Amino acid sequence: MEETYLLNVEGVKKKILHGGQGELPKLQDGSKITFHFQTLKDDFERTVIDDSREAGIPMEIIVGKMFKLEIWETLLSSMRAGEVAEFWCDTIHTGMYALVSRGMRRIAEGRDPLEGQKHRCGMGNMFDYHSTGYPDLDELQRTPQPLIFIMELFRVEEPSAYKRDTWAMSKEEKLAAVPVLHSEGNRLVLRKEFAQAAAKYQEAVICLRNLQAKEKPWEDGWLKLERLVTPLVLNYCQCQLELGEYYEVLEHTTELLQKHNDNAKAYFKRAKAHAAVWNEREAREDFLRVAHLDPSMAAAVKKELKQLGERMRKKHVEDRKRYQGLFQMPRGP
Repeated sequence: MEETYLLNVEGVKKKILHGGQGELPKLQDGSKITFHFQTLKDDFERTVIDDSREAGIPMEIIVGKMFKLEIWETLLSSMRAGEVAEFWCDTIHTGMYALVSRGMRRIAEGRDPLEGQKHRCGMGNMFDYHSTGYPDLDELQRTPQPLIFIMELFRVEEPSAYKRDTWAMSKEEKLAAVPVLHSEGNRLVLRKEFAQAAAKYQEAVICLRNLQAKEKPWEDGWLKLERLVTPLVLNYCQCQLELGEYYEVLEHTTELLQKHNDNAKAYFKRAKAHAAVWNEREAREDFLRVAHLDPSMAAAVKKELKQLGERMRKKHVEDRKRYQGLFQMPRGP
């Protein structure tokens, strides 16, 4: 089945290679499109530039999230589920392909797609960097040309039909997700599933940090979000204590205390992490700071200091025995 269509878009031709099923999808902001694609040059050999099947993972894009090759949304919106189609696109639609392909290749290689870029628009970055790192893409960058896209559409999912990644959520969706993630984390802690709980708390923190990045530090909007972040970070650190990830706790509590140096709970968790890695002086300083900031925690601090003293004495005895054995002269025959 090879019928050629002219879509209502200048410089695009469509040829259906295999018919699909059902109605045309109704795309809206947040819809997720899953498909395979192949990109070819419009030359005699139909040279293959990219093929998502080589990576073994279908391509996914979220409608309305500024995917740099806007024409793809138009092409996919003309397809039914299961359809395979070939699209010829003129240069007016393919000028950004080298940059888009560079990012997709980097992701497939497990690298940061924005590695080395300045904070500028995509076209600005194209002029800043004379090489994409891939010779075939450098050629496309120097001489933009028509391209052929062969696409196989698998499915279109509405925003409510799949678990959306944090980056794909709107501001309202992120704010709504935070209390849900917080509650899920608490439920997992009660079941002592600390790794899973930590992941929930971390995801909630990421949502809030993304929103904070758009606010001016220490102003009302930023502070309001920070008040939501702090208990989530503390819960995350408690999970990491349970998992024995003490240096992770030291990193996050120290970062928190740099902004909130009167948070007794952060000092308490950092003190426990210091104690676990034998930083006796730092642990004692943090425990004493806790008792000063929050007298209601004095009993807990006293208990922790007693345990710390016992552990350190035991360690000193063991170390002394070990060193004595190390330097002891061997007996003769």
